[in-house]
Amino acid sequence: MSRRYKYCPKCRAILELSWIEDEKRLACPECRWVIYENPLPSSAALVRDEKGKVLLVKRGHEPGKGKWALPSGFIEINETPEMACLRELKEETGLKGKIVRLVGVYSQKSLLYKNVIIIGYEVEARGNPSPGSDSLKVEFFPLDDLPDIPFSSHREMIEDGVKKEKK
Repeated sequence: MSRRYKYCPKCRAILELSWIEDEKRLACPECRWVIYENPLPSSAALVRDEKGKVLLVKRGHEPGKGKWALPSGFIEINETPEMACLRELKEETGLKGKIVRLVGVYSQKSLLYKNVIIIGYEVEARGNPSPGSDSLKVEFFPLDDLPDIPFSSHREMIEDGVKKEKK
């Protein structure tokens, strides 16, 4: 439950906890405005080299700072999920890419953001990756020797991407 709000942003009345649509939510008793907490949308890129190795970045920021993950990030208001995926790939690895296909849509619990929706794409990218502004390191890993990846959604996406490829 969000505690960021104390006053209604529309009429400035003090918000109260109310049962709305079978959930306890902050709502305005005056104008009936309701705070709906929604998951944050993000996208991730599954890039593999010609040997089938998976591209991972060592994260430079929380959540998961210092841990390995797929190139990924939040979708900006003026972007499609595909645009965000390719932007994040470029920001984190220096690589330009092309969307090949949708791998899947995943939900990830988060201590910082409560719930994140990750839209995962297989991306074709060529060149030599290098760490960008959000990453400490970039490396291709063989599927049978992946490092610990803290995000279950990324692990699932890698598994789904490889499964779909084998069909």
